[in-house]
Amino acid sequence: MKRSNINITIAVFLVLIAVSARIINAGLSLPNFVPIAAIGLFSGAMLKDNRALAFLIPMLGQFLADVYFQFFTNIPGFYGVTGQLFTYVAILSTTAVGTFVNQPKPLRVLGYTIGASFTFFLVSNFGFFIDGWNGYSIAGLSKTYIDAIPFYKNSFMSDMLGSAMLFGGYFITQQILLNKAEKIKA
Repeated sequence: MKRSNINITIAVFLVLIAVSARIINAGLSLPNFVPIAAIGLFSGAMLKDNRALAFLIPMLGQFLADVYFQFFTNIPGFYGVTGQLFTYVAILSTTAVGTFVNQPKPLRVLGYTIGASFTFFLVSNFGFFIDGWNGYSIAGLSKTYIDAIPFYKNSFMSDMLGSAMLFGGYFITQQILLNKAEKIKA
């Protein structure tokens, strides 16, 4: 299989993971247990040959889930321009972090996952501060981030699990394909 076809397959798979994870999460009532930063990180790392696709994929996954929530559930998919804009910028930021991943080895992926998850937390919650949820002061900014910590715990755990599954699954799939290619040559 050509590398470009593999990348497109990965891209479609990532969109499906993002959409499915958000929808399943809503059904299970696990706030923020969606590996969206891990998906952005993986997309940036693995699709860096096609940067437009790398940045589009996590955004598309988020958008399709937002559309689903808006039109087919009682959960608002579109919840405010500023907050939503910062969430999408946070997704782009995690994808940008992924473009710096060279040779995705386990410890390196762990470090980048921690960084991407924290980046998503900082950027997306800043949007809620800008929306004025807790006022426009240092105290309001502090409260915004403090209030978000329980949600970050779930985001962080899902990002760690998501990165392990995405990068690990990619590595295992790569090994299987290489073994098959060697058998065909022999």
